[in-house]
Amino acid sequence: MGDRVSAVPVLAEPAPPVRAIPSVDRLLRHSGFAALIAEHGRAQTLEAIAEVLQELRTTLTVGGLDEVRAAREVPADATLAERCATNLRRLVAPSLRPVFNLTGTVLHTNLGRALYPADAIAAAVTAMGRPVNLEYDLEGMGRGERDNHVEKWLLKLTGAEAAAVVNNNAAAVYLVLNSLAAGKEVIVSRGELVEIGGAFRIPDIMSRAGCRLREVGTTNRTHRRDFEEAITPGRTAALMKVHASNYEIRGFTAQVGEADLAAVAHAHGVPLINDLGSGSLANLEAFGLPHEPTPREALQRGADVVTFSGDKLLGGPQCGLIVGRKDLIAKIRRNPMKRALRVDKVRLAALESVLRLYANPERLARELPTLRLLCRRQADIRAQAARVLPAVAAAVQGRASATVIDCMSQIGSGALPVDTLHTASTS
Repeated sequence: MGDRVSAVPVLAEPAPPVRAIPSVDRLLRHSGFAALIAEHGRAQTLEAIAEVLQELRTTLTVGGLDEVRAAREVPADATLAERCATNLRRLVAPSLRPVFNLTGTVLHTNLGRALYPADAIAAAVTAMGRPVNLEYDLEGMGRGERDNHVEKWLLKLTGAEAAAVVNNNAAAVYLVLNSLAAGKEVIVSRGELVEIGGAFRIPDIMSRAGCRLREVGTTNRTHRRDFEEAITPGRTAALMKVHASNYEIRGFTAQVGEADLAAVAHAHGVPLINDLGSGSLANLEAFGLPHEPTPREALQRGADVVTFSGDKLLGGPQCGLIVGRKDLIAKIRRNPMKRALRVDKVRLAALESVLRLYANPERLARELPTLRLLCRRQADIRAQAARVLPAVAAAVQGRASATVIDCMSQIGSGALPVDTLHTASTS
């Protein structure tokens, strides 16, 4: 007789819990997911479903649930649709969101600096939605230069012979140096080798522009003779002055005045470049604010090229403005990097509107948000703080006391660094 083989029952392995998870096809037939496809598109909805199902799969697997228990843990299809909708809303929510500026700094870099005037907003919107004569000369019926749309206003407001526009003031400084001094030396006072926002430093910009920095003087004291002794014929391309728009050195100090510096430069046949940083097109003292050098003043004192920002004290869109001698601006415009650094139609439209507003000083303080905010009376701010005080008190709900206090605010963002304004707040 042959050997008998006993039959050993084979126990079936428990079904994996992931079998309880609904299929993608089933979910797509649910009305909740159909609505998501209509709003967000099929591709993004499928990605959201895959994300939610993967989270569910991980939860069931880690939990070690059997199929029966897992089925009870799987949410209804409608609930899964709600989870996908939440994820999709988070995905498509704008990254740039309106916020309240409660920092005490009027021009705050992290919060977008200057607010546009209403006319500038309208001009920008129009340029966004319609074809415009960006580089077309309607009168000459031929190709035009985009800078022409704002150049006439810049000449009127600064007294310059010519002007150019790029995407920010760092780009303006770079383009000027690269155009006028590439391969040669530019002499700057050691006390003016500033660092601007985001750790961008004047020496680094000069290096990238292909210039060789020749620093003279000391951190706190620089004299006319320092510049005169440093100039080398054939090697020196320009002298440069950098306005301390985001810091101030006090105490035992000395610096060369702009007129003296211009005289030294012109005596040796080289241009004087003046970087004002923030820059303002109006005499701020006329509005009760501290003085900030203007491009007109810099040109009158002998600067050949002046650079400044459009989105700080000027109160317009982000851009870098270059004004000065016609021959030097022409050379700057011929630089191939000018095209890489140019501004688009939207910013040009907004900038033209802001510049036009400066030509009407009676409207300026009322309609330019930057100037209007800087000129607000402390009494008006205190009254506004009193109006919001009840809401603040309700929000703290007895956990703290709320009151209106007088304090100081900062102008900020590379402009008038040590000057403050009287204000009030709830605390």
